[in-house]
Amino acid sequence: MDLKDIISISGKSGLFSVVGKSKNNVIVESITDKKRFPIFNSNKISALSDISVYTYEEEVLLSDIYRKIYKSNDGKATISHQEDILKLRKKLEELVPNYDKEQVYNSDIKKLFQWYNILHETKKLKLKAKVEDKEKKEPKKKISKIELKTKTKSTKQNTKVTTNQVPKKTQRTQRKSG
Repeated sequence: MDLKDIISISGKSGLFSVVGKSKNNVIVESITDKKRFPIFNSNKISALSDISVYTYEEEVLLSDIYRKIYKSNDGKATISHQEDILKLRKKLEELVPNYDKEQVYNSDIKKLFQWYNILHETKKLKLKAKVEDKEKKEPKKKISKIELKTKTKSTKQNTKVTTNQVPKKTQRTQRKSG
């Protein structure tokens, strides 16, 4: 599941994608209505690719949970975030049986399902093929001994070692007391 460049902004409902960056701000676009606006350093931003859910053993990435939801629902939308919290907790327990019930709050569970449904509606849920599957499909290219020798020679020629570089001393100015 690729959640790269999808963010949540504290105080604003919905999800946003990063469109551009400048010196003082970041330009984001709402995933649902495509409106663009700048956000500044004072806004609290959370990237969905960095969010994880606490379990008793380790943390589970949000993308892994979304992959499980996607597979269990055959790529369809999941339970609404407006359902009873007991139903939402039961559904999460089916997906992540050992999630930490004390550290994962009701609001977190509601956001998890709400964000999944938003991503589903906007067709942003894309399963990435695992690296192992790609390696099985594509045979590795064999490198001949001649190619290997030329590669090592070219890297040796391009490296330069500089010696006798002494860092400059920095002078400190003393404050006058008084």
